[in-house]
Amino acid sequence: MKIAVIGAGKIGTTMGSKWEAVGHEVVYGSRSPEKYPDLHTAPLADVIAFGDVIFVSIPHGAVPGFAAEYAGALADKIIIDATNAFAAAEISNIPAFQQHTPNARLFRAFNSLGWEIFANPVVDGVTVDHFYCGLDGDARQAVEQLIGDVGINPVYVGDINLHMIVDRVGSLWVSLAMQRGLGRRLAFKMVRE
Repeated sequence: MKIAVIGAGKIGTTMGSKWEAVGHEVVYGSRSPEKYPDLHTAPLADVIAFGDVIFVSIPHGAVPGFAAEYAGALADKIIIDATNAFAAAEISNIPAFQQHTPNARLFRAFNSLGWEIFANPVVDGVTVDHFYCGLDGDARQAVEQLIGDVGINPVYVGDINLHMIVDRVGSLWVSLAMQRGLGRRLAFKMVRE
């Protein structure tokens, strides 16, 4: 797959390097690509045009402006919102994407665990699970593959209108890992018969 990683922070570079390692084509989008000489970067418009999948990992508050500015280019893309604002009433940026890119195939994923878990998804000998939501069909298969390619078991919650459930998993992670002090190497495993 061709993946446009928007943002070159911990989550963006962790995901990008994992996907590159299994053979996906990854280009990082930045307003200042010269700041990242070790990454394959390009201006945002070029990166969006390149990507089949747009992985958004820029600061939460910058996303509405990004979605509005690049609405036309994002229109038919698979968009994964990995941004968070746990102190806000709306943790995700799904409403901003729905407003500006109503024809995009939206997913909420890679937002409910620390980047350290995505970098090394085996905790105490157990491969962790990752809850995500979005449009069913071919786009879902692509996103599920990307989750699996990171080394994590994907768990589909349902359509994008269930993004608040996925956000609550992220809130639980923050509560346990940070506020309770259990540490960032904390993850989840679903068990069923």
